[in-house]
Order: sequence, then C-alpha cells, then structure tokens
Amino acid sequence: MHRLLFALDPEEAHELALKLLSLWSERGPLLEVPARLLRVEDPRLQVEAFGLRFPNPLGLAAGMDKDARALGAWWALGFGFAEVGTLTPRPQEGNPRPRLFRLVEDHALINRMGFNNRGAEEAARRLEGFRARGLSFPVGVNLGKNRDTPLERAAEDYLRALQALEPYGDYFVLNVSSPNTPGLRTLQEGPFLDELLARLRPATPKPLLLKVAPDLTVEALDQAVELSLKHGLEGLVAVNTTLERPGLRSPLARETGGLSGRPLKGRALEVLRHLVGVRGLTLVSVGGVEGPEDVWERLKLGARLVQVYTGFVYGGPLFPRRVLKGLLRLMEAEGVGSLRDLAKP
Repeated sequence: MHRLLFALDPEEAHELALKLLSLWSERGPLLEVPARLLRVEDPRLQVEAFGLRFPNPLGLAAGMDKDARALGAWWALGFGFAEVGTLTPRPQEGNPRPRLFRLVEDHALINRMGFNNRGAEEAARRLEGFRARGLSFPVGVNLGKNRDTPLERAAEDYLRALQALEPYGDYFVLNVSSPNTPGLRTLQEGPFLDELLARLRPATPKPLLLKVAPDLTVEALDQAVELSLKHGLEGLVAVNTTLERPGLRSPLARETGGLSGRPLKGRALEVLRHLVGVRGLTLVSVGGVEGPEDVWERLKLGARLVQVYTGFVYGGPLFPRRVLKGLLRLMEAEGVGSLRDLAKP
C-alpha cells in the first residue's frame, strides 16, 4: 500500500490514505485489536509536558490530519499524541493545485497548501465524537487565520477558532509561521505578536504554544521567546517549514512553498540548541525527524516532545513502532531508565 501511494500524485495519495485511515479510525474493535500489536506501551517512554501526560514523546505534526478525521488511527499506529490543523474559523480551499511535491532524492516535501481545511466548527464536532470514545490520547489543535482576513484583524480569527475548539483540545498552537498564507509571518514580529498573545492567552486555561519559523533571525527568535514568556505561554513548537533550499538535488526544488524533511534537520537542531537555555517554556521539536536517533538526540538536547510529518510519509505506517522500539534500545544502551530522567527542572 505504501508503494502504491508513492505511485500517485502526492496530494491524491494523501487524501486516499486519510480516507482509509478515517474509515479505520471509526471501526471500534477493528481498530483496537491491531493497536495491541502496533502500539509500544512501555512506562519508560511516558513523558509529562505542560501539565499533560503523554504515553510516549513521538507525535504526529500538524498538517497531516488537518480536520481531525483519523484520530483513532493515529492512536492505533502508536503515536503518543497528534496535532490537528491548521484550522481556521471559516472553511477555505487553500491554494491552487498542484501544491504538494515529493522530493524523493532529498527525502523531503515542498507544500504550499495554504491552510486548506473544513473550518473550526466541523473539526470541533469530530473532536467531540473522538472524545466520546474515551481513548487516552492527547490531541493538540493548531490554529491559523483565514487568507482573506487582514493582519490587523488576525487576532479575531485566532480567537474565533480557539473558542470553537477550546472544549476539545488538550493544548493549542498558534501558527504564525507558515510561509503559504500571504503576510502571515508578519505576525511573528513584535507588535503583531504582542497583541495576538495578549488576546489569546486569557481565552483558555489550557496550554498555549507558539509555532516558530526556522527562517527567523536570532533576534526575532529571541523576541518571540520574550513575548511568549511575557504572556504566560507554556511552550514553543520549533520549527515550521522553511523557504530556504539547502543543497537540494531534486528538480522539484524550484517549486515555491515550505520545505520539510531531511534538509530541514540541521536548522531544526540549530534552533533547538538556541532555545534549550530558556526557562519556563516547554520545547516541542519538529523538522527532519527520520528515526529513533533523531528523536533521542532532541530529547537529550532538551525537547520534551518530538513531532514528525515527512519522516512518517517516507517511513510508512510502521514508522512509530520502529522509532519507539529503537528509542528504547538507545535508552538501554546509555543506561537511561525512563524519559522522565531527562526532564529538566
């Protein structure tokens, strides 16, 4: 099936996979029985972050399941959590196709999707249904603004989306760093970000995080950290996709949009190393995660959670199990009895 999907157009393959996973997600016993074989349940992998308990630190990054269609499947495949979205208050089509490209030679993807989603209210209904099933599975919700909303009213969009989804998410992420919505990254700048956080932080008692771009200067990154601390955010998700094209071999490298996957690994680690000295913010690392060694490196550096998107696309459905089994072997080799031992005060 994995090879068949790679024979299709990338977005068609994504939609087909999501339809199948969505059908599986609703199948009760047909979901839970295979989950016993696929999930790696081991107390040594449990972690705590921003007041939540996670069965393991490996999460599905935002973008894979924008509309919360397959949450049961992500649980069954072995992820420790999933982040849905990016969700906007109103449904939108996103950018014209083609808008998703596989750079196989580089183990990378380029996307310029443009926050295509069915809107916050439909996702809220799906999340409500998932919660009714009683599965113990943390779900994050990634929030954005509609394309046609002017920047000076962006906070209203984030607030509307948050209000619709607030009862159902375990934590929320403000996406101000996607390169595919015109002007969005302006919201990372001081005055805009200050206003946005001032409006959103009082709107929920649940953990609120900020997702930052890998292309920020050190000064801009430090400003985002300062404002996150000022407004009492719980963490940072680092990093989003990049507009840079570092040494790519694929002829598709000329496509516009955000680059993810192996070429982003170096920059994601640079940003993580810069952020680990910050006290008061929990770090979620994403970008270029391809195997257990990548997860282990980031956890040892100071990330509490690690997310994957492109690595899962290339790694296939058994990717979470392989990574978590490998992570346990690496822990044993280094004499680490539990991931809680890595948590810094």
